[in-house]
Amino acid sequence: MTDKELHKIIDRLLKLPKECEWAEFKLNFKHEDEIGKYISALSNGACLQNEPFGYLVFGIDDKSLQVVGTTFRPKLHKVGNEELENWLLQRTSPRIEVLIFETIYNNCLISLFQIQAAQSQPTCFSHGDFVRVGSITRSLKEFPEKEKKIWTKAPKHAFEKGIAMNVESSAEIISLLDTQCYFDLLKIAYPSTREAVIEKFASEKFIKKTASGFAITNLGALLFAKNIQDFDSVKRKSVRVILYENKNKLKAIKEHEGKYGYAVGFEGMIKYINDLLPTNEIMGQAFRDTVNMYPEIAIRELVANAIIHQDFEEKGTGPVVEIYADRIEISNPGVPLITPNRFIDECQSRNEDLAGIMRRFRICEERGSGMDKVVANIEIFQLPAYDAMIQEKHTKVVLYAYQKFADMDKQDRIRACYQHACLKYVMNEKMTNTTLRERFKIADENAAMVSRIIKDTAQAGFIKEEDPDNNSRKFVKYIPVWA
Repeated sequence: MTDKELHKIIDRLLKLPKECEWAEFKLNFKHEDEIGKYISALSNGACLQNEPFGYLVFGIDDKSLQVVGTTFRPKLHKVGNEELENWLLQRTSPRIEVLIFETIYNNCLISLFQIQAAQSQPTCFSHGDFVRVGSITRSLKEFPEKEKKIWTKAPKHAFEKGIAMNVESSAEIISLLDTQCYFDLLKIAYPSTREAVIEKFASEKFIKKTASGFAITNLGALLFAKNIQDFDSVKRKSVRVILYENKNKLKAIKEHEGKYGYAVGFEGMIKYINDLLPTNEIMGQAFRDTVNMYPEIAIRELVANAIIHQDFEEKGTGPVVEIYADRIEISNPGVPLITPNRFIDECQSRNEDLAGIMRRFRICEERGSGMDKVVANIEIFQLPAYDAMIQEKHTKVVLYAYQKFADMDKQDRIRACYQHACLKYVMNEKMTNTTLRERFKIADENAAMVSRIIKDTAQAGFIKEEDPDNNSRKFVKYIPVWA
């Protein structure tokens, strides 16, 4: 945030008659716990007053609202050996966004905390919920009607529609956003005038016209930022790629964080990931050929899905691609809106505007989630089935390196059988013992081994016979249990 933008916020706060539910003024620092309680109270107070942020400001007298300056430098302050910002973040739940700024205002140093309003649940600090009653901080438990209101209060607007930055001129938009990328991806000519470019971006909701100029939306910044770090609201949403030396996190060889918006940097990011992946050499009739160990289309679809389906309300984190010696883990913030067992046939995005434009750019599948292509290519490359894991605040999909059938455990085989049945079903076909043998490259004489896998998968509740009344066991067809 620029000094100019910070000064506008301070100007607005100074026009308040006094401290309120979402604004607190202090001269200097007293104790870390006090700041934590204010973060909880101001976040909850902002929610109740329909304000997007609460503010804790050091350098303003709380009685006279006179600007006198402060000696408190929160970005330099440490609790033991831990930075204050991280210390506060670790004790705040859920992980709302708290941004700390310093600026010189009227020749005085001002330190300002911008605190995201609570959404759908109270903001807690060190297992305590607080709220502002006028200018007093109280325990939220004393006011059950306020607590209930926070729990039932849903976010008013989709994240994509939020404002990432206000600018005064169209020239600033061109300098901050790669407008050429939009027209290149849609394969249409770049307009001959800047005004036409601005009109198109406004029609797509990448920017908004305001009384004082323009506002770049979060959607516009996420997609087209020339440097995503320029935008505070989305800078932590860039994709991180980490390459580890072995099968664990003990030694990272490389770590890279994306600089560009998703649309601008996607192809380069996928190339960067694929260049890090191990390869195999295959000897043909005359030449050696080097092929990737993992299918590129699977990497592409899974990274695109992590971007599109992430929960932007989970602050301080974005999509992560971790490459190990034996697997790739692709994670995104937020738990999925559908069960992982239905990834292949269902698709529900919490970020419809982002998903829609990325499909138009052909960055991801137009229909569904593209997971049918992931499964199909996993089978072509003879890899173990992917695994999907729901963690406390993240969703992780794991691609495994090649394993011999004999090295796969029971759960690996059940997952592969279920995903094969799903793939056949969405292709308007049915799984049989024969198709599953082909999937595993198992000889016909070992059909009994495949029958055992099918039985285990059915007993686990993942598949069923298409026609349970069929008395012939020779040509039994199987479908997913949800079909």
